[in-house]
Amino acid sequence: MRRTAFFVIAGPACIVGYGLVRLWARSDGTYGPGFDWQAAHLVGLAGMVFFVPVVLALAGLLRPSRWRTSVVAGTLVGLAATMVQFGADIVEGLLAADRAEMSALGADFKDLPGVEVVVYDVVPQLFFLGLLVLAGMLAARRLLPWWSVALLLVGILLPVVTLDLLPLGGLCMLVALAPTLPALRRDAARTHPETVIGSSLPESL
Repeated sequence: MRRTAFFVIAGPACIVGYGLVRLWARSDGTYGPGFDWQAAHLVGLAGMVFFVPVVLALAGLLRPSRWRTSVVAGTLVGLAATMVQFGADIVEGLLAADRAEMSALGADFKDLPGVEVVVYDVVPQLFFLGLLVLAGMLAARRLLPWWSVALLLVGILLPVVTLDLLPLGGLCMLVALAPTLPALRRDAARTHPETVIGSSLPESL
């Protein structure tokens, strides 16, 4: 349970961190390539990695079905595309000597057949859509309040307005997903009762 709780908190928290580092880096009028660019994107990439166990844990609270499997698969595909996007930005930042060269490298990558659709425009959105659908399914089972679904949608849409709202968007996602923690704890107790019992024993035993 502790590990799952960490991921539920760390995923959105990394989005907040990514947004904050990005704002700090842009405050002097220059953003990338360099330490600030790499730091922001590494934090963002970590957040996407942390969301993989989050998606699997949330899905584990739902009854097995083809629909659940399809939603999870689509969400993970979207996550994978987002990770590739962050990875490409990191590599471009490492290879480029200045902002103009980094932009040129990014344009060259996007010119590859299918890359713009798969890595940037369409497929990454499956992550956010899938996460929202999972939240809706959990709310339908009363494992998540409906306000969480609405707040999650707000958190997803805020960065669409401007990336400067990434910290607020990540915070919305964190608050929206936090109510799943009791359900995840109950699920862990049911699946691994010996772990929960063992963790509650005094250390002296």
